[in-house]
Amino acid sequence: MPLLVSDCPRCHSEKMTFDVLSTVPTGMQDGWQRFYEAFSVCRHCHRSTILAIAQSDYHAKDFLDENPPTALKGALNQYFNVEGFICLKDMGAEQPPAHVPDPIANAFREGAISIATGCWNAAGAMFRLAIDLTTKPMLPAEEVEGLNNRTRRDLGLRLPWLFDNGKLPGDLRGLSNCVREDGNDGAHAGTLKKEDAQDLLDFTSALLERIFTEPERIRLAQERRVARRAPKE
Repeated sequence: MPLLVSDCPRCHSEKMTFDVLSTVPTGMQDGWQRFYEAFSVCRHCHRSTILAIAQSDYHAKDFLDENPPTALKGALNQYFNVEGFICLKDMGAEQPPAHVPDPIANAFREGAISIATGCWNAAGAMFRLAIDLTTKPMLPAEEVEGLNNRTRRDLGLRLPWLFDNGKLPGDLRGLSNCVREDGNDGAHAGTLKKEDAQDLLDFTSALLERIFTEPERIRLAQERRVARRAPKE
């Protein structure tokens, strides 16, 4: 049976040994880093915890391809870091749309977790970050009339410019009103309410789906179409 050494969130014992009874894969990042939830039992208090673990050693990629965590013996800490544990913050947190780049997806997840735990200002800051990371690359590198440094820098000014110049789908403009000039949506002032955070969630979800999810789904469908019609060997 594999083991994990971690602090126990149930009895607060430090660097305690856990028996890992099962693991569930939850994702992969950068083509090699695997993430798991590990159902584990503390040897001190004998109570269970679901630990979130992340692969720490790139060079173990091929080995872990063939050997899932539950097939290993000894401590999993030589291959994985304990990132935390599953708790109230993970209940009902919305997941990012499919095919979103990792830095943007991570910001979205933090925003969704903040909404699930009632932290509206933190949610607003993380959704603004996801929108910022998505829209900055859409700006032309060259000088363009009407596109000054302030518009490039300020998300509340950048979005109208992108809509006006056909860089963003026009039917999202109404939803984008939740992002206002100079961060005057409460993210800086600390005055966001639940409805404000949910508006930012809705716009961010719709934006990411249109920019990343839908084009990738179409590309994959086209690949499948070509594969179906390829000559059989």
